[in-house]
Amino acid sequence: MRQAEVYLNGVLAGMLAETDNSKYVFRYADTYLMNESSKAISLSLPKRREEYVSDELFPFFYNMLSEGTNKAIQCQTLRIDEDDAFGLLLATAGNDTIGAVTVKKL
Repeated sequence: MRQAEVYLNGVLAGMLAETDNSKYVFRYADTYLMNESSKAISLSLPKRREEYVSDELFPFFYNMLSEGTNKAIQCQTLRIDEDDAFGLLLATAGNDTIGAVTVKKL
């Protein structure tokens, strides 16, 4: 299982994981949920206690990835299979992302 912490504006918002049976799970952190002023990381993942489960990487996270030539260069440089969206997310979304969300590998 591969896991990552998801941050919104530098604050831990939740955990993202790829399970051994190729499912994806996102769960908000309890402390993040308790803070009434904290916002959802996206409209498609509103704040809730129940975890989100998907057969594919959630579109919100998939859309954080590069496309085309940039993706090919990143995958070649980082030695990541171009079909490994979660691996590419873990390798590239920890620092300079477009937007307020970052994803840091555990």
